[in-house]
Amino acid sequence: MSTIQAKSVRRREDLRLLTGRGNYTADARPGAMAVAVFLRSPYAHARITSIDTAAARALPGVFGVFTAADLTDVSPIPGGIGFPRPDGGPAPKTDRKLLAEDRVRFVGEPVAVVVADSRAAGLEAAEAILVDYDALPLVTDAAAAMAQGAPAVWDDVPDNIGFLWKRGDADGAAAALAGSAHVTTLDFCVSRVTANSMEPRGAWAEVAADGRLEVHASHQSPFALRNGMASGNFGCAPTDIRVVPGDVGGSFGMKSGVHLEPVLVAWAARRLGRPVRWVSDRTEGFLTDEQAREMRISASLGLDKDGRFTALKLRWDVNLGAYVSGRSGWGVGNIGGIAGVYVIPYIAAEVCGVLTHTVPTAAYRGAGRPEATYAIERLIDLAAREIGVSPYELRRRNLIPPSAMPYKTALTFTYDCGEFEGNMVMAAEMADLGGFPARRADAEARGKLRGIGLCNCIEVAGGPFLRPARDQASLRIAPDGTLVLRSGSMSVGQGLETTMTQLVAERFGVDIEQVRWEGGDTDLLPGGKGNGGSGALCIGGSAVMLAADKVIETARKVAAEILEAAVVDIEFSNGRFRIAGTDRSVGLAEVARAAPIMPGEEGGLTESGEFVPTAVTFPNGTHVCEVEIDKETGVTEIVRYSAVEELGRVLNPLIVTGQIQGGVVQGIGQALGEVIIHDKESGQMLTASFMDYQMPRAYEYPEFQLATREVPTAVNPIGAKGVGEAGTVGALGAAMNAINDALAPLGVRHFDMPATPARVWEAIRMASR
Repeated sequence: MSTIQAKSVRRREDLRLLTGRGNYTADARPGAMAVAVFLRSPYAHARITSIDTAAARALPGVFGVFTAADLTDVSPIPGGIGFPRPDGGPAPKTDRKLLAEDRVRFVGEPVAVVVADSRAAGLEAAEAILVDYDALPLVTDAAAAMAQGAPAVWDDVPDNIGFLWKRGDADGAAAALAGSAHVTTLDFCVSRVTANSMEPRGAWAEVAADGRLEVHASHQSPFALRNGMASGNFGCAPTDIRVVPGDVGGSFGMKSGVHLEPVLVAWAARRLGRPVRWVSDRTEGFLTDEQAREMRISASLGLDKDGRFTALKLRWDVNLGAYVSGRSGWGVGNIGGIAGVYVIPYIAAEVCGVLTHTVPTAAYRGAGRPEATYAIERLIDLAAREIGVSPYELRRRNLIPPSAMPYKTALTFTYDCGEFEGNMVMAAEMADLGGFPARRADAEARGKLRGIGLCNCIEVAGGPFLRPARDQASLRIAPDGTLVLRSGSMSVGQGLETTMTQLVAERFGVDIEQVRWEGGDTDLLPGGKGNGGSGALCIGGSAVMLAADKVIETARKVAAEILEAAVVDIEFSNGRFRIAGTDRSVGLAEVARAAPIMPGEEGGLTESGEFVPTAVTFPNGTHVCEVEIDKETGVTEIVRYSAVEELGRVLNPLIVTGQIQGGVVQGIGQALGEVIIHDKESGQMLTASFMDYQMPRAYEYPEFQLATREVPTAVNPIGAKGVGEAGTVGALGAAMNAINDALAPLGVRHFDMPATPARVWEAIRMASR
């Protein structure tokens, strides 16, 4: 396992990004760049009876106006997923046409694309396209979509059920629940949200001098985009397409997979023989970015007379939106987290994917992990109140002990290591759990409702989920001694450029400025993981370390020749190779210049590394949130927040803290206000701007008290477990438990997110009747 020590290093990319020297999708200015503008459906469900583009084509500045009829040489985005329907048959193969042809299924679905010399000309032409629609009945809610007689999103799926996934021991769970001394049952919701990355989605493409399609996209997984476009859309070899992401201003899972806009931009560039760019505006992003989280949860938790958990039964009804694809499995791959960090002998789980007339849902920071943790942690808080035990004690009583590791849960996961009680003890001390009653009494004296919420979180990360995972890296010692790192893991704003170069700098004993980062471009490596699943350091970092070790060993042999010594006598430290016991040494530059140059290679010495994990990792932690609610206005304020995250080996505490902070805010943001709302009659989105969609603001949050604990995993050579999603996984449950704890003295058994002032005020008023 790596012996690299933790060291807080400031993000090296920030100066470049904050001083306007970033290279984002909208920054490029190649000659003759054209602009793509999409005409999108104003209807959630309608039949297209005719499209007239003649007037639009005749307008000045318009290079082309295209509809589905023009797309004869490019294929739709493949639909379907490898889960069964209730009858055991396959999930429907809802291929997503790049432009709707005969029917639209959600507001914002594209019907035509205009390519013009400016955005203004493109917008004018889009407005000149005449589309006749025949409006059809629609449904936006999963429960309503499963009702008898509900409008069908697809004619061949009359019940709107895309899939029904089942795991666990249903009979054993039912019997255990029936024999339990107490059963807590709850039906509750997780709201729909959207990513709202700082940089919107966008792409531009051109036909390069070598005849290949070159796609520059704001995307987190360039190899996945390249391979998906090649096999799924253009029917060509992956190497016939080059994807170059550049800098990416946030992704959160929303910028993974193949989206239709980059495909159409590439198709249009090839068709017109000129570069074509599309960049989403904010309203377009609200309407068309894949959204997330929305589900209805029905769950039961059994306890024996001593407060030990006996069984858990749970069902998620997940709103998939209008299409089923490989990206629809976000509610399945990570549902194992409902087992939590607890001994639960029997678990039975179902996930029902439901089609509706809304934009499709997919992965978003956590991708089922926050929902799973919220499900079990909300049940535990409610059960503790019902049986008269403190939430802290009930959790502690049911923890999996370290001596049980590796521990196979009753559902899908096997935890390799973990010391969960240590997290709870440290978090309780940081949060001053014992002092809460006094703080609640003080709040009551001021006319406020104060609540505290605990959440023990665990997530799956850094490994093969529904499919194998791997990452690649190459490292070159350039003739000037610079270490050039190419990583298959993609930096999307989370500091990966710093983290990966720090790994190399520490391993070689040189300053981080001596390491140059090159990432994202699919021409630089045979393959790469990109970004997602909290796996950059676990998988990508491990590939980097393997490449570094190979470079050092190869360079050791070259150094031995230069120094005329035996290889076994060559020591390496602080960027120099020395003959043991002497002062004779050579540096990296000397070694690189002496290394043989293979045909087709750059000068210097290059080695590559590939890491394929055989198992996943399990970051875990304990979050404690305190809120105060103004009874007169319903305004909820986060007044204290503490979290302990056990992440395995921590490389850069400064970046880790930033990742946890950001994740916590995203989780609390959903608890307090973020929500996508559709009008049930028209299917129109009612929260399609920042005027209506409540984004978190920095001034709304106190200073967080954060700490990490290290229980290294043996799954990868670094010992890291992953951090990218950790904050979000714990925050949603902690915040909602705190809000519910504040409202409980009024007789409120459960309050669903989001805790907007209006909804909280109404709950208080209803409870006081």
